[in-house]
Amino acid sequence: MDSTLTRAQYVRWRNAIFAIFLASGVSIATWASRVPDIKTALDIDNAQIGLLLLGMGIASIIGISTGPAVMARTGARRGMLVTMIMVATGLVLIGVGTTVLASFPVVVVGLVLFGLGNGALDVMMNVEATAIEQEAGKTILPLFHAFFSFGTVIGAGLGWAAAQTHTSVVVHASGVGTAIFIASFVCIANVPNRDAVLDPHEPGEKPHWRKRMHVALTAWREPRTYALGVVMLGMSFAEGGANDWLALGTAEDHGGGTAMGAAALTVFSVCMTAVRIFGGPLVDRFGRVLVLRVLSVAAAGGILLFILAPSLPLVFVGAALWGIGASLGFPLGMSAAADDPAKAAARVSAAATIGYIAFLGGPPVLGVISEHIGLLNTLYILVGLVVASGLASGAAKPLVKESTALTTK
Repeated sequence: MDSTLTRAQYVRWRNAIFAIFLASGVSIATWASRVPDIKTALDIDNAQIGLLLLGMGIASIIGISTGPAVMARTGARRGMLVTMIMVATGLVLIGVGTTVLASFPVVVVGLVLFGLGNGALDVMMNVEATAIEQEAGKTILPLFHAFFSFGTVIGAGLGWAAAQTHTSVVVHASGVGTAIFIASFVCIANVPNRDAVLDPHEPGEKPHWRKRMHVALTAWREPRTYALGVVMLGMSFAEGGANDWLALGTAEDHGGGTAMGAAALTVFSVCMTAVRIFGGPLVDRFGRVLVLRVLSVAAAGGILLFILAPSLPLVFVGAALWGIGASLGFPLGMSAAADDPAKAAARVSAAATIGYIAFLGGPPVLGVISEHIGLLNTLYILVGLVVASGLASGAAKPLVKESTALTTK
């Protein structure tokens, strides 16, 4: 049984998961911000970029799908350590494959490792975050996702600086990978063992992983899981599409160049982060459903403006609205999945799987389609999915009123 945490232990736990969300965001934006330079270095086209994304997407989906099994066997704490190390190693391989070897297959291997690690990590860190939210007894999950977005701001900003100074991809990616490797040990040292995230009580205790895996799969038999999946699908597609294609669309289709591409991604990330910081109070005041519907309108409008903008300033306005609108779909889906603390881990794992399949598996499909109809025309798909997400937002209505309060000593 979980022991009661002191205030200091709770704060260290919360801050460690904040840092893990941030590191994940930095890693995603590190890759995304250098896509134009990777494309040039490897001398490949959009279809081949799509294949790279497809390899990463497939690996990520495998990581997401196996994340609950890993968590059932090792607990979230140990699982997050292993997967963060995988992410760091994958980034280094991406850099080496791009700059040192100019090898498409090596970059693929790096992206596969990167995808496997990030896929499983995303499930486990979201389960940890919802456990912290239940411990706190108030809406704070958007703040965790704000740290992920803050990580994308840092990552995109570093990418912009690297592009401006012509820093090689290997130096950039290896530096970030090393920082994530070190951070993984520091963070996990401050994460307690908790039943809510399937951690064993004692280091030598062998968890009953078959029973835990059975519990983790029960959420897939609940209709609400799929309803929440529709809500998260559109917004996750919009966020993932921006991370992988916004910079390239700005750089090539709008003629802004690689530095402006990285800058547009930075604007998107800054706006998304700002809304996530204030997301908790907004939801507490207006409710999940209304907030999701308003933001779906903002996202759809922003993507349309990005597609149709006749000038770079309007491209940046579109990127800003896109980031604002896509900001809360995923975290509010996670919060809705965790409404019942007794079943939170299983439901969050299932909801995260749906969201991250869209987030990571969708953009490669967009790349393939863009070779036939153009990248900007392909983004109309995102508009339709965001509208569908808004229409389905009623599924996020709270099941029960949260009443759990944080106990401190």
